[in-house]
Amino acid sequence: MRHQKPAVDHSTMSDYERVLERAMGLADFERSHQSPGHSGFHLERMRLLAEKLGDIHIGVPTVHVAGTKGKGSTAAMISAVLSSEGHKVGLFTSPHLHSILERVRVNLKPISKETFATLVEQVWPAVEWVGSEGGYGGVTFFELMTALAFLHFKQVRADFQVIEVGLGGRLDSTNVVVPAVSVLTSISLDHVATLGNTIEKIAREKAGIIKAGVPVVVAPQAEPDAARVFREVADDRRAPLFEVQDRMSWTKRDSDTTGQAFTLTGMDGSHELWMPLIGDHQLENAATAVMAVETLNDRGYRVSPESIAAGLRDVRWPGRLQVLQYRGRTVVVDGAHNPYSVKRVVQAVREYFSFDGVVLVFAALSGHSARGMLAELRALAPRVVIVRSRHPRSGPTGPAARAVSELGLDPPSQSDTVSGGFGRAMEIAGTRDLVLCTGSLSVAAEVIEELQGIQPELYPAL
Repeated sequence: MRHQKPAVDHSTMSDYERVLERAMGLADFERSHQSPGHSGFHLERMRLLAEKLGDIHIGVPTVHVAGTKGKGSTAAMISAVLSSEGHKVGLFTSPHLHSILERVRVNLKPISKETFATLVEQVWPAVEWVGSEGGYGGVTFFELMTALAFLHFKQVRADFQVIEVGLGGRLDSTNVVVPAVSVLTSISLDHVATLGNTIEKIAREKAGIIKAGVPVVVAPQAEPDAARVFREVADDRRAPLFEVQDRMSWTKRDSDTTGQAFTLTGMDGSHELWMPLIGDHQLENAATAVMAVETLNDRGYRVSPESIAAGLRDVRWPGRLQVLQYRGRTVVVDGAHNPYSVKRVVQAVREYFSFDGVVLVFAALSGHSARGMLAELRALAPRVVIVRSRHPRSGPTGPAARAVSELGLDPPSQSDTVSGGFGRAMEIAGTRDLVLCTGSLSVAAEVIEELQGIQPELYPAL
């Protein structure tokens, strides 16, 4: 039976493994099929936890990043630029590719197992007290991780912390901060069961990170309703609004599968830049990141043009249009998990690669639109292998396989593992075919692990 929990031998577990199991024993809506609905989320418990630990959410200048698409890449870019200036920069993101340690970084380097174990031990008494005495129910896994990040960044005396929202914005546990600048990346329909089934409803949840008087940078929006909501909320809270598409311009000069060179003109002048991330959407993310940094400059922080160029040149964010070579085939992995993001992947594949055909390795998590993503991927006329990843929310292959056939593509192969499905894709692919692996970040992660020999972090207790 798939996903049956194996017996865990606690006597052989390391301190890190024991602490990790304890942490992941908390409610985890990120990996669970169950969700309390948006009404079950609130900030009071997170505020109480942060206060109990010594107001850990206060004191480090913060860049707070929300959105549907590109928020992780944008947060990584901002962190890389600030690090290049010589600052000590904390970065909190989710989910992770291969290890939970990736979620909490300093100058883009994940924390160590020893540091993670120490931090969990430090926050655990407060976690237990809030759960038993706080009056707001038990602390969740994501709230624990948020507190752990805040505590670590304060303890290492970070100069900045770049905090990515987990889900939504208004009621996300990260929204206890009062940032130096808020950033809103592109909005599309996603997590509709939790955030709402219209762009306006989702945008209002994301706009919850806009604070009174705090400048907010808004990335280019494909949906006019999202831009309108952000303007309304910013005006209501008297928060200076900076729209990237109105204040920034960019032109791609050159590109290949290793990266792209571009000219970016912003509020502080023009920059000649290169970054190792491909796709036009990454240019939008870069413009948004630079505008956030220039907004920090306006608030009295100084980041030089040289650091902007160096940070973007050095940024690494795997699993986003990542190009790999394997047995003579080109393999592209991308964690796109909604139809709009997949559409951008299709555009990039057509622009950057020459191929005879495409073999698609695909899986979606429950709650995401597998059919909508496959409808966008149909433009590549792929031969399809439907897989199931290790993620607990990875659905059975049958519904996605039926959607493939209903969309007029050839009947797909199916595999209960990403490894098996990728092996099947390699058998199908000709020497000039492209193997594209997408539909969820978990698919991207498992293919990268397979090709690069990375030992994944497994969670047998889940």
